[in-house]
Parts: sequence; structure tokens; C-alpha cells
Amino acid sequence: MVHLPRRRGWEIPDSSATPEAAFVDRRDFLKLVGLAGAGLAVGAGLTRAARALAAAAPAVAAPGAARSIYPARRNPAFVLDRPLTGEQVAATYNNFYEFTEQKDAVARLVGKFEPRPWRIEIAGMVETPRQVDVGYLIRSLPVEERLYRHRCVEAWAMAVPWTGIPMREFVKWAKPTSSARFVRMVSFLRPDEAPNQKTATWYPWPYYEGLRLEEAMNDLTLLAVGIYGHDLPKQHGAPIRLVTPWKYGFKSIKSIVRFEFTDRQPKTFWNDVAAKEYDFLANVNPKVPHPRWSQATERMIGSDERRPTLPYNGYGQWAAGLYDKG
Repeated sequence: MVHLPRRRGWEIPDSSATPEAAFVDRRDFLKLVGLAGAGLAVGAGLTRAARALAAAAPAVAAPGAARSIYPARRNPAFVLDRPLTGEQVAATYNNFYEFTEQKDAVARLVGKFEPRPWRIEIAGMVETPRQVDVGYLIRSLPVEERLYRHRCVEAWAMAVPWTGIPMREFVKWAKPTSSARFVRMVSFLRPDEAPNQKTATWYPWPYYEGLRLEEAMNDLTLLAVGIYGHDLPKQHGAPIRLVTPWKYGFKSIKSIVRFEFTDRQPKTFWNDVAAKEYDFLANVNPKVPHPRWSQATERMIGSDERRPTLPYNGYGQWAAGLYDKG
């Protein structure tokens, strides 16, 4: 059930987000004006305004499914209390340890990574274990855009427009058995494409994460396949990643290759690496400091504005009930 909260005074309207028209990629735009044929120069028959729009459309970093899903319908249930983070800022400040531990270097080191073709395995306690191409999922399941806050455990934050599949729809499609209680997710293992998988051998590659099944079925949980109105760039976890906005960002596993349904709580990457610092739930809580820093405030990347950290990252009305069972 989708909740439609009443917009409060500090929330910005959807119109403050980047216009959907600016999310149409160059090729789709050219098709609309009948200039997609080979050999035609972009500027030949376009007005000044049309040329500006074509130039402003962001390049797609990872080829999409056969049909275009952009611009996706925006879900009005999710609004922001802050401006969207600039796309270039979000694209050049990333945690993706498979490539490097330096946030500003990830985008430069993903060049060899190939997110297409991409097969996903559905395994464990399901009616029919199978493998599918990510494009099949995108074509078969509903896709929408959501404006979400994103909070890293390192106390920085951003606000971005994700495009993705509500995970509850994926879970229903996967058909776990009645005994399943958790879903375990695993990322890729390609040392020849991801240099830190080859050099940082002290990490237990590949990356793995997990959710309670009721968390996976929560209204908030999204399997993102796009951002800023186009397919996910490689540094954001192309071609498919998890987004759980009430949890710290390390829960949102990138470049997923396997979903396994199980009746036992799965181990998780960072909990295995440093159990005292990273717990399984990883819910955003300003009252519980990280062992090495406070979580009371957060820094918005791009502006460096300091904001108070909100319980559940501000998504308590959707998420808090998952943990009030005593």
C-alpha cells in the first residue's frame, strides 16, 4: 500500500527537482524530432532551444533495456526536505571498494567494468530457481522514479532521483517459499575489471549483503536501475543495485548478480570485516555513534551544509514499524 503523506512546510515540491524533459537521453530526443538517422548533424535542423536540450541530456553510461523506461513515472509519495545533489557531484563521490577506497577515484577506475550483458541468479527457497538477464526484469516489472535521501555511515549525505523496481514486486515475481525469512544478495567477482578485488585481498570478495524478508517487501525498498533519468553509471552500481534509504549506505549493495532466499540470517560483508562497527540492521540512528565518529549530524556533499541526522534518515513512518515488535 502506497502512503501519501501530507507535504510539510519544509518539504520541497516535486517541481523543484530536475524537469523530466531534461531526462530524455540524446538518442530518444533525436528520434522525437526525426533526426536519428545516420549521418545527420545534430545542429542541422534544430532550434536553439532544441539544441540546448539535446546537449543537456546526460549521456547514458550503461546501455539500457530494449525499451526506454525514461522518463519514468515519479512516485509522489516520496518528497525531499532538501535540494537534489548535483549529478556531477554524486557521480564523482562514490564508495565502491571493489575498485578503490578513494571516493574521488572510483569514476576513473570503472572503465574496464562491463555491466552488459548481465545475468542475475534467483536461488535458494524459491518455487523456481533461475537465471535471467537484467533487461528481462526491467521489461517485466514496474519501474518508477523516487526522490530519496541517501545517508552514508561515514556521516555524509546526498539527495538523488533513483529509477527502479520496487523490491516487493521483485520478491513477488521471484516467489519465495513460505519458509523464507531473509534474502541474501551477492555482487560480482571480476578482479580483471575491478582492481581492488585483485589488490585488496584482505576483503572477503565478492561483496554480500542481506535483508529480512519484511524489509525487502517494505514500500521504501528499491532495486535501482537508473539515476537522474538515465541508466546507472558504473560507479553507482550498474546495472542494478539495492536502495534502502532508511539504512546506512553500505547496506545498498551494488552490481548484484545473485538473490538467494533463505530461512537463516545471512552474513554481511562489513559485519564480517568489522562487527563492532557495522551491524546487520544498519538503521540510521543519530543517537548511536559510530565507534570513531558521531552520527548526530551529516554533511551534504557538494554544499558541505551540515544537517541534523534524522532517525531512520527521515523515513520512520515507513520503516519504524519493522522494528517495534519488541
